[in-house]
Amino acid sequence: MRLGVRELAELADVAPATISRFEGGKGGMQMRSVEALRSALEGLGVQFLAAGDIARAPGVALEDKPN
Repeated sequence: MRLGVRELAELADVAPATISRFEGGKGGMQMRSVEALRSALEGLGVQFLAAGDIARAPGVALEDKPN
C-alpha cells in the first residue's frame, strides 16, 4: 500500500505540514497530532511495538489482513 502525505494528513485530520515535520524528525508536535497519526496508522493495520513485545527494540509491523 502506498500512502502519501496528503492522504495520511486527511486520515489523521492534521495538516500535511504536520506529517512533513514528523517525517523530518522535527520536534514540537502537539500530543493530539501524534495520537491522531498513530490512530490513523493503526486503522490501516500498522502495529506499534514496544521493546520486549515481539521485538528487541521499539518498532512497527504490519498486521496480517486476510484477503
